[in-house]
Amino acid sequence: MAAPEQFDAIVIGTGQGGKPLAGAFARAGWRTAILERADLVGGTCVTVGCTPTKTMVASARVAYLARRAGEYGVNVGPVTVDQAAVRKRTRAIVDMFSGGSRRGMERLEHNDLIMGEGRFTGPHDLEVTLNDGSGTRAIRSEKIFLNVGARPAPPPVPGLDAVDYLDSTSVMELDEVPTHLVVLGGGFIGLEFGQMFRRFGSEVTILEMGDKCIRREDRDVAEAIKQIFTEDGIDVRCGNKAKHVSRAANGSIAVTVETAEGEAVISGSHLLVAAGRKANSDSLNLDAAGVEVNARGFIIVNERLETNVPGIWALGDVTGGPAFTHIAYDDYRILKQNVLEGGNATTTGRLVPYTVFIDPELGRVGLSEDDAKQQGLDYEVVTMPMSHVARALESDETRGLMKAVVDAKTKQILGCAILGISGGELMSMLEIAMMGKVSALELRDAVFSHPNLSEAFNNLFAKL
Repeated sequence: MAAPEQFDAIVIGTGQGGKPLAGAFARAGWRTAILERADLVGGTCVTVGCTPTKTMVASARVAYLARRAGEYGVNVGPVTVDQAAVRKRTRAIVDMFSGGSRRGMERLEHNDLIMGEGRFTGPHDLEVTLNDGSGTRAIRSEKIFLNVGARPAPPPVPGLDAVDYLDSTSVMELDEVPTHLVVLGGGFIGLEFGQMFRRFGSEVTILEMGDKCIRREDRDVAEAIKQIFTEDGIDVRCGNKAKHVSRAANGSIAVTVETAEGEAVISGSHLLVAAGRKANSDSLNLDAAGVEVNARGFIIVNERLETNVPGIWALGDVTGGPAFTHIAYDDYRILKQNVLEGGNATTTGRLVPYTVFIDPELGRVGLSEDDAKQQGLDYEVVTMPMSHVARALESDETRGLMKAVVDAKTKQILGCAILGISGGELMSMLEIAMMGKVSALELRDAVFSHPNLSEAFNNLFAKL
């Protein structure tokens, strides 16, 4: 048997952590291999996550605004959606992003892009089954980095396996608008797709087993989201736990749920399961390397992203941390600093911002009011409806609210939730203030350009 090919570093996965990490190693002169088992490079974000979903969200918003055109004094005809055209546009954007990433990796000196699936045969040895069917490659490195991500994981609901349900990937391949889309799960994915398909023309019912959507959020924010969805004609049912799924005689999918009032049955033409994700660690043969995982299959790492095996690191969604592209990219920065530059960067204390791309957007960073209460902090809360924001009124985009949690003594911002027009961008402004230790009082007294949305911070913090 031939000796395995020796590399200075091996990266498994071309996601938003793995791709730049392999690039950094290659540019440093390390002989680097980066593995990708999918047909497209780019990981979850580019191929089945952020890029395609936000492309579809944009199409849905155009449909929404077109239907509202009369409110702005603009007359248009009946609005229809060509779902096949939406899919074609989405695929084109994905192919552009993924193709550009692949070409960049292939051009990079010292970097070997291997299209195939790797599995450990020892702590530092891998066997790669090549995607083109030409066989396998044995490769080896003292430094291996796992950026293999996660995938949809359906909950254990009886009958679910017997019906043709959709997940967050397959739902984007529909070439027609569902008559009635039932969504199982009221988290980020369920809300984004639920509103999107409502705007495409579907009747939509969202079933959430918890007592509110987006469990991480305070109840007032969650209720504001539910109100917006109700205004959009979406039936949001919280406290509805799926007990059974079946195919009805007329071809519809029936979901039996348990509620506080007893059992109920919700039927629809299509079922989207948007509850839970599973680590893509099960194909790596981690036992051969001795890498430890938790009960859900996520790879256990410390604050330096090191596994229990020296010379093996994990980054991104497979660690079970916050499943966001920007967190995977920050993981890359931590490893680049530590492995290449001899630093001591960690994940400890980093801010975890996120934006839910419903419309209006929900931007969140830092502590919620519930968090501050649970931690026993001395805090103040300031809120303001978006209907009090001049630019929102001028744009006729007044739904939602701004909410911030502030340290009662120092007036430093501890966290915020911005549900409103450009909510993610406004949240990012407050995140920058948090990073720079700019107090809420300084924002209250700052001079912002009128009538930008940012000047709303003057009024938000006016009561402090």
